Amino acid sequence: MPRFIQKVSKKTGLPPGTIVSVGTRPVGKTKITVFDFDQNNYQEKEISTIEECFPFKDTPTITWINIDDLQVDIIEKIDTHFGIHPLVLEDIVNTAQRPKMEDFEDYIFIVLKMLYKDQDKDEIIAEQVSFILGPNYVISFQEKPGGDVFDPIRDRIRNYKGRVRKMGADYLAYVLIDCVVDHYFIILENLDEKIEQLEEILLKDIKPEFSQRIHQLKRDIIFLLKQVWPLREVVSGLQRTESKLIKKTTVIYLRDLYDHSIRVIENIETFRDLLAGLHDIYLSSLSNKMNEIMKVLTIISTIFIPIMFIASVYGMNFKHMPELEWPMGYFVVLVFMGIIGLSMVIYFKKRKWI
Repeated sequence: MPRFIQKVSKKTGLPPGTIVSVGTRPVGKTKITVFDFDQNNYQEKEISTIEECFPFKDTPTITWINIDDLQVDIIEKIDTHFGIHPLVLEDIVNTAQRPKMEDFEDYIFIVLKMLYKDQDKDEIIAEQVSFILGPNYVISFQEKPGGDVFDPIRDRIRNYKGRVRKMGADYLAYVLIDCVVDHYFIILENLDEKIEQLEEILLKDIKPEFSQRIHQLKRDIIFLLKQVWPLREVVSGLQRTESKLIKKTTVIYLRDLYDHSIRVIENIETFRDLLAGLHDIYLSSLSNKMNEIMKVLTIISTIFIPIMFIASVYGMNFKHMPELEWPMGYFVVLVFMGIIGLSMVIYFKKRKWI
C-alpha cells in the first residue's frame, strides 16, 4: 500500500542545501549512461565515474546523461562542474519532492513522478525522476537502477527515428517528459478496467470483500492525484517561461503535452467520482438486500400471527371449551389455519408485496 506522506525526519535541523537522501534509500551500484548525438552521428556508452560526463557540457552535440540510483557522493560532484545550485541537488535526492519546475536562467530544473505497476504486489509505484535542462544537455536522475519508461526514446535516438536527433536539448527534455506522461495513461487504463469489472459485479451481486476493493481503489486514486496534480503547473511553467533554453518550435509540443496533462487529471477525477458512485451502489445494494431479508421474515411472521393466535386459544387449560370434545375439531382447526395462511399469501401477492 503506497504511503501518502514520506518520512523526512532525517533532514530536521540541517542547513538548507544539505544533500541527504530522503525517501527510498539508494541501493546497488549507480549506473550512468550517456547518449551524445546530432543529425549525423551518435554515440552511446555506459561510464563508471561522473567525471567522464564533464567534457560533454561544452560539446556542440546534444547530450543526454542518465543517472540511476541517487548516490549522494556522485550528486555532489555534479555541482563542481555543471554549477548546479545546492538546493537543486538537495531536491534531487529528496525523493519525497513535489513535482515542480524552476528556471535558473543557465538551466531549468524539473521534477516529475514516474509511475508503474508492481505486478507482484498489485500496486502503483511512484519513482521520482528529475531533469536538468542545459543549453545542449539534459541530465536525468532516477531513484532506482533498472527499468524505466525511456526505452522508446533510446530506440529513436539509436535508429534515427522521429525528430529527436534533429532538434535541440529542449526537445529532448520534452520527449522524456512526454514519455513519463504517456505512461500515466497505461496506469489509468488498468484502473479503468478494474473499476468497470467491479461495477459489473456490483450490479449483479454484492459481497463483503467488495468494500475493501473499493477502498483500495480509492486509495490508489488519491495516491495518483497527489503525484499527478502538480504536473499541470510544471508543463504550464515550461510553456510560459521566457528562458532562452526553450525554443519557440518546442513550445508547440509543450501545448500538446499540457493537453495530455489535463486529460490525465480529468480522468483521475472521473475515476474518483465513479468510485464514489460505486460505493453508494454497494451501500444501497447492501441495504436493499437487508430489506429483502427483513421483508421475507416480516411476511412469514405476519402469516403465522393469526395461526399462532388460534393455536394459543386452544392451548388454554380451561375445562369447558366446546370444541375440545368434538371428534373433528383438530382437523377443522388445522384446515382453518391453512386457509388463513393461504388467503394471506394470495392477498400479499395481489398487493405485490411478495
